Amino acid sequence: MGAVRTKKQTRMKRKMRIRKKISGTSDRPRLTVFRSLKNIYAQIIDDTDGHTLVSASSIEKWDVEGEGKPKFESKVDEAKHIGQVIGKRSIEKGIQQVVFDRNGYLYHGRVKAVSDGARESGLIF
Repeated sequence: MGAVRTKKQTRMKRKMRIRKKISGTSDRPRLTVFRSLKNIYAQIIDDTDGHTLVSASSIEKWDVEGEGKPKFESKVDEAKHIGQVIGKRSIEKGIQQVVFDRNGYLYHGRVKAVSDGARESGLIF
């Protein structure tokens, strides 16, 4: 009999299996996604230096004409917006190409929406 694993332990095992193959360099950093039940976070990381170059999350206070955070119909729409924001910020910093790290999550729903938003804003991966 094997040990019973929680969902988090299973995801962490998947994450480590993926991370063995994926690494971000200074030429092509890693775009990683983390999702909690309420929020979504995205970072572009240079693994050689261990620095976060660009980040965006749904808990940021957006200043859209002085109104604060915009309202979204669903979490998927919000995730797509986060992808567009991180894509725009990375292009401003001169980052054109990234490696996408789904962080052990299925490429589906909010994780896919972040990548679609980032591709729409001009990131190549």
